[in-house]
Amino acid sequence: MKKQHVKNSRAYCLGVESTADDFSVGVSTFEGEVLANVIDAYVPMEGGIHPREAARHHAEVASTVLEEAFAKSSVRPREVSIIAFSQGPGLGPCLRTGATIARAMAAYLDVPLVGVNHCVAHIEIGKLRSGARDPVTLYVSGGNTIVAAFDSGRYRVFGETLDIALGNCLDVFAREAGLRQKKGVPFGAAVEELAAKGKRLIPLPYTVKGMDMSLSGLLTAATALVKKKECRLEDLCYSLQETAFSMVTEVTERALAHTEKREVLLTGGVAANRRLQSMIKVIADEHGAEFNSVPTEFAVDNGAMIAWTGVLAYTNGLVTPISESYVRSRWRLEEVEIPWIKSEGLS
Repeated sequence: MKKQHVKNSRAYCLGVESTADDFSVGVSTFEGEVLANVIDAYVPMEGGIHPREAARHHAEVASTVLEEAFAKSSVRPREVSIIAFSQGPGLGPCLRTGATIARAMAAYLDVPLVGVNHCVAHIEIGKLRSGARDPVTLYVSGGNTIVAAFDSGRYRVFGETLDIALGNCLDVFAREAGLRQKKGVPFGAAVEELAAKGKRLIPLPYTVKGMDMSLSGLLTAATALVKKKECRLEDLCYSLQETAFSMVTEVTERALAHTEKREVLLTGGVAANRRLQSMIKVIADEHGAEFNSVPTEFAVDNGAMIAWTGVLAYTNGLVTPISESYVRSRWRLEEVEIPWIKSEGLS
C-alpha cells in the first residue's frame, strides 16, 4: 500500500465486502455518513460455507447489489471518489471475486483503489457508529475471535482463539442440533433464542490458556450431548452460550485491566447477541469503562465498514496500486498500519 497526499475531504467511497458468505456493497461519505449498505448472503444447501459456491453466488448477485447500493445512496458511479475492497483475511475464492469487481470498477471509473483489512473494518465501523474512540475491542464473528486494543500505531492482539472462532462454534453446533437457518440470519440467532429458554447449566469444557481461548473442546462436548439426547436442547444452548461467552469475557476483562482503557467495544456478527452484550457491559462497569456495541445492521460483514475504513486509509495517504491488490487470506490485524488514529492524537 502506497502513501498519497489527499486534499479532498467531501466525496464518496464505495466499499465491496466479500470475505465469506456475505456479498455487500456500502457507500459512505468522507464525513462518515453511511448512505447505503446492501447485503446479499449465500446460504448453503447443507453444511458450512463452500468457498467456491459462495464465490459463485457473489459473482451472480454483484450487479444487482451494486445497482441497489447506487439507488439507495442516490450516488452516481461517476461521483464515487475511491473504491475500497476487503483484501483479507477471508476465504480465497470469495476475496478474489470481490477484488476483481473492485479493480474493474476502479479502472473503469479511473479512481484510486484501497485494500482494507476486514478485521480493522469491523473495529472502525463499531467506533464510528458507537462513538468509541480508544477502546479495548472484543471482535467475535464466524471467522474471528480477537481481543485487541490500539498501541504504538497498530491494533495489538491481546488474546484470540487458538482454534475455531466463536461464531463458527455456534454455527456448527446449530447445524448438529438440526436448527434451521433463515436467509440473512446467522445460526447464532437460533441458538440465542433457545438459550433464553434454558434453565439448567450443564458442565462443559472451559478452556482459557493465558490470554487465549480454545473452543473446539467445548464444541465437541456440546455436539456429543446433542447426539445423546440426554438433556433439553434449550438447556444445552444456554450452557454453550454461558461457557463460551464467559471465556471471551474473561480475556476481555484481563485486557481491559492491563491497558487501563476507558472504553470497551463489542463488534462482529456475534456482537448482536444480547446475553454477550450484558456480560461485557458488566465487566466494563466494574472497571469504570464505557460499554459500546456496534448496531446490529453493522455487526455482520458489510460493505459500509469497508467503505468507511477505505475513507480513513485514503484520507491518511494510503492507496493500493493494482499490482499490489492481491488478496491476503491470512492478513493479521496487527500487521496493518493505522495512521488515522495517530492523527487523532490517541497514540
